[in-house]
Amino acid sequence: MVGFCNGILTAMITPFTENGVNLEEFGKMIEYQIEGGTDALVVLGTTGEPATMTEAEKEEAITYAVKKAAGRIKIIVGTGSNNTARAVAASVKAEKLGADGVLAVTPYYNKCTQKGLLEYYRAICAAVKIPVIAYNVPSRTAVNILPETAEKLACIPNMAGIKEASGNMAQVCETMRRIRGKMDLYSGEDFLNLPMLAIGGAGLISVTSNIAPALVKKMYTLVKQNKLDEANAVQDFLLPLEDACFLEVNPIPIKAAYNMLGFDAGVPRAPLTELEDCNKAKLYEEMKKAGLKTV
Repeated sequence: MVGFCNGILTAMITPFTENGVNLEEFGKMIEYQIEGGTDALVVLGTTGEPATMTEAEKEEAITYAVKKAAGRIKIIVGTGSNNTARAVAASVKAEKLGADGVLAVTPYYNKCTQKGLLEYYRAICAAVKIPVIAYNVPSRTAVNILPETAEKLACIPNMAGIKEASGNMAQVCETMRRIRGKMDLYSGEDFLNLPMLAIGGAGLISVTSNIAPALVKKMYTLVKQNKLDEANAVQDFLLPLEDACFLEVNPIPIKAAYNMLGFDAGVPRAPLTELEDCNKAKLYEEMKKAGLKTV
């Protein structure tokens, strides 16, 4: 299944108050993304801190995002779990709430086999009609979707793609070779956005585009126009900002960055902590250099 969603997919933060999700501010962030040219929003992905949210909060965030987007931009919901039944239930709920697709991270902690991965994604895809994107991020899950497994996943009718964050370009190239024309490849690491697009990636699921959607979209567009020299220039310009967005574990820096733009993103939920003061200064400096309007 190819062509579900090309372009820039922002891995959205979830703004919190002491009482729950800050829906008003979430709405402002969604409008900021639409104005910046983002093509889709990933709600409740890793950057959205779903591990610390209640089921009621998750449902509230999905419902609000779908209503606020109003068809202007695709809403993709993170539904993965280390429990297949829970991932299936979350995917079914996301579909019922109006999501355009789901992003399902590999089962974490349990460390299943490649056969287990296949069965996990088959169960999710069988339970919903909307497109499903697999998320491969071994650094967080201790599970790696191998290229031959990705090729098998591509045979599932509503398997739309794979978000690759393994950091291994040799593996990514082999995965792309095996899935080309069957399902899409999405970059899951901002540092590797350009090379993943260059080998045929359909889009970027980006953290940096939270604060710089127009810049990230510009780089994407230039690659797709085969203007690689110009695309490289934009990527070179973006790289220090991307580095700054990962000075500490995601989403700690990107939430601080939203606050620096004048949004009320709140702070990460425990066990995550606020960005250290020394790193705040570095992040602020790179945001200014990138031309972002800080407060």
